[in-house]
Amino acid sequence: MSDNQLVIIKVGGNVLDNEAVLMPFLSDFAKIKTPKILVHGGGKIADVLLKKLNILPQKVEGRRITDAETLEVVTMVYGGLINKKIVAQLQSCGCNALGLTGADGNAMRAHKRKSKGNVDYGFAGDVDKVQTKNLKKLLDAGFDLVFAPITHDKKGQLLNTNADTIASTLATAMSKHFVVNLKYVFEKKGVLSDPNDDNSVIKKIKLSDFETGKSDGSISDGMIPKLQNAFDAMKNGVKSVVICGTEGVRAKAGTKLKL
Repeated sequence: MSDNQLVIIKVGGNVLDNEAVLMPFLSDFAKIKTPKILVHGGGKIADVLLKKLNILPQKVEGRRITDAETLEVVTMVYGGLINKKIVAQLQSCGCNALGLTGADGNAMRAHKRKSKGNVDYGFAGDVDKVQTKNLKKLLDAGFDLVFAPITHDKKGQLLNTNADTIASTLATAMSKHFVVNLKYVFEKKGVLSDPNDDNSVIKKIKLSDFETGKSDGSISDGMIPKLQNAFDAMKNGVKSVVICGTEGVRAKAGTKLKL
């Protein structure tokens, strides 16, 4: 493993929807001196467009059900509108960003997720392989990568993949070449003990706390896959994982995970 540091940041939630928050965040991201990768979601923007098209957004435990119509919309929103907007804004900050999906350069190959019980996830993809050598070449060449959460099966089929999973999988795979620090940035300051109190940030969460929280319901909905992916990354070679607000991009803040 190289001593080189790599920062991977996943951004989502209301950060992407709010220009007043997004631009300072991107400015802070651009100032990070080490090689870096930004992974973005965009579910809320996609949901707005889906509703305008009279397509009902469906989710189970925070994960989107992706039928054929939904796949077309999220591909346009994630891989097009949001990705290229972020790339352009980073360029304005002096960050030489390159926007990618998993299909570009065969960066991320995935398979269609199997049905679970009565739940058919549609064209949702679970990642099989990351082409780390090619991504390292791009990073070494001075590009900062911006990933949209779209993968492919190398048979011509695009797949919608949870952005938290993309970040976790990238972090794990790239730990072969870098010392990887992973951050999940969203609109809250971290994981909260009281959802109604933005200052009730839990400083540290252990894996055992997560398992207990899932059982008693104190951790639910979209926070479940976020924390699950984060702990999976730590189990597989990622140095550190932090869940934080935008102030945590360049400073120590938020919730640090511990195995």
